[in-house]
Amino acid sequence: MTQRAEDRSHLAYWRRNLRYVIGLLAIWGLVSFGAGIVFADALDGVRIPGTGFPLGFWFAQQGAIYVFVVLIFVYVFLMNRLDREFDVDERDEEDAP
Repeated sequence: MTQRAEDRSHLAYWRRNLRYVIGLLAIWGLVSFGAGIVFADALDGVRIPGTGFPLGFWFAQQGAIYVFVVLIFVYVFLMNRLDREFDVDERDEEDAP
């Protein structure tokens, strides 16, 4: 592969990585700030079945944390797939199934 093709591949890799990060951070921001603060009063009209807790309160206290943890797993999945696509994964040939 020529140096120019490597540079384009490297740039494409980081552009996609930044797209993933920005998208996931936007989701996290909307959930934590939007559902937990801005729309909390509107969401409080809905009660979580079986608990009686208002939905806005739940998002502010726990929901945003759960979403953040799920987004971490989504990021790991996306980056592993991206690493394999650009052949920069860290697995040895011996470790591959």
